[in-house]
Amino acid sequence: MSSLPTTLDGATWRVSSYSGSGNDTCVEVATNLVGVVGVRDSVDPDDPRLAVAPTTWRSLTTQIKAGAHTL
Repeated sequence: MSSLPTTLDGATWRVSSYSGSGNDTCVEVATNLVGVVGVRDSVDPDDPRLAVAPTTWRSLTTQIKAGAHTL
C-alpha cells in the first residue's frame, strides 16, 4: 500500500470542471503533484484540504458523471 504525500505544497489549484455553476459550490483541484490529487473548497481555500489518490479521484468523478451522487 503506498502512502500519499503529507503536504500539498507546490499545488497549482484550478476550479474543477465538475463543480456546480454557482459561485458558492466550487471545488478546486490540484493535479500537478506526483501521486496525489489535492481537493479544496474555493470559497474557503485555507480550510482543511484533501489529498486523494488519482485513481480515487477518477472513480469519484466517474460516479458523479453517471449520476450516482446528488451534488
